[in-house]
Formats: sequence, C-alpha cells, structure tokens
Amino acid sequence: MNAYYIAILQGSALTVGVSLCSLLVATILGLLGAAAKLSGRPLLVGLATLYTTLIRGIPELVLMLLIFYGGTIGLNNLLEWMGSEETVDINPFFAGVLTIGFIYGAFMTETFRGAILAIPKGQIEAAWAFGMGRTQAFLRITAPQMVRYALPGFTNNWLVLIKATALVSLIGLQEMTYLAKQASAATRSPFAFFLFTAALFLIYTTVSLYVLRRVNARYSLGTKRGQLS
Repeated sequence: MNAYYIAILQGSALTVGVSLCSLLVATILGLLGAAAKLSGRPLLVGLATLYTTLIRGIPELVLMLLIFYGGTIGLNNLLEWMGSEETVDINPFFAGVLTIGFIYGAFMTETFRGAILAIPKGQIEAAWAFGMGRTQAFLRITAPQMVRYALPGFTNNWLVLIKATALVSLIGLQEMTYLAKQASAATRSPFAFFLFTAALFLIYTTVSLYVLRRVNARYSLGTKRGQLS
C-alpha cells in the first residue's frame, strides 16, 4: 500500500508541471485575446470573440479528447495524403498542456479585458500627454494596475485550472489522478487513494491562495482592496 501512496505523491509533480505550463499558455493567450478584443479592429475583435464564445461553451473533456485523438488522426491522414509512411503520436503531456491552456486562455481573455477596462482612461491619456509611447504607457501605467484588477478573476481561473488537470488522466498521462485510479483498481480500496489525492489537490490550492494573496497585497498597497478567497 505504501508504494502506491509514494507513486501518487511522485505523480503530483507531473500534475504541478501540467498546471504551471497550462497557466503559462493560458496567460499568453489571454493577453493576446484581450489585446485583440480591445484593438478596435473588426477582424481581430471578431476572431477573439469567436474564440472566447466557442471555447467557453464546449466541455473541457470534449476538447481534450478531440485534440488528442482527433489531432492524431488528422495529422496521420495529412502525412498519408502527402505520401509519407511516417505516423505521429501526440505526446499526452503536450496535448494536456495545450488543451487546458487553450481552454483557460478564453477565460483569461475576459479577465484581462475587464481589468484593463477598469483602469480610468484618463490615466493613459495623461501618460501619452507626458510623452510616453504606447509600450511605455502599458508597462508603467496599465500593467501594474491590470494585475490588481485581474487578480480575483485570475485566482479563480487558476484554481479551476488546477482541478481540470485531472482530465489528462483520460489520455494516459500518469499524473496523480491516473495513479490513484490504478492503485484503486489493484487494491479495490478506492476511498483511501482518492482521499489522498484530494488532500494533495487541497494542499496545492491552499499554497496557491497564500501566494496569490501576497501578490494581491503587494499590488494593492495604498488602495482599498477586497480579500481573495
């Protein structure tokens, strides 16, 4: 029994890796999506709106299976059409990271867009009046305040993203949920192993909340702020 617990604990490192890499992808897509929605260019606004509307309306499990299995079939059919005899197998880690990051990039888009819109427009205009360029104004005026306004939504998205990493067990990635299922099948004691896995997720989310509260306190100095929960 102890060996199964150790294996699940080791698998938790993979869960951490998937969630952090997915967060990076989601943050990049979220910033790009928010920039597109606020650009005022009809094509970019339309594409970003289509992205957020479709992705937020399709279950994560469906997208995960579609990208992993459908993507593999699509790539192999393309190679066959090109006359190649090679076959491609999508790595479950990258499939999981890209899928989760792609999904939560849509949620991050709305979070960042709302945070930018919450900043008084007069501050940006004042920065331009003082001779700042758009990049300098973004880095010195918009970005610091955007972090403060975005943190509550960002925190919520991050906590949901962490729990969504359990879905990658369905495509064969041996993270802690997958290993808990294997241990349960082998010992016929599912309660203990899934309870242990739930405790690891709870520890992970608790540490995340602590860190994000510290970040919130740092970016809220001198302002009245709400407590992250």
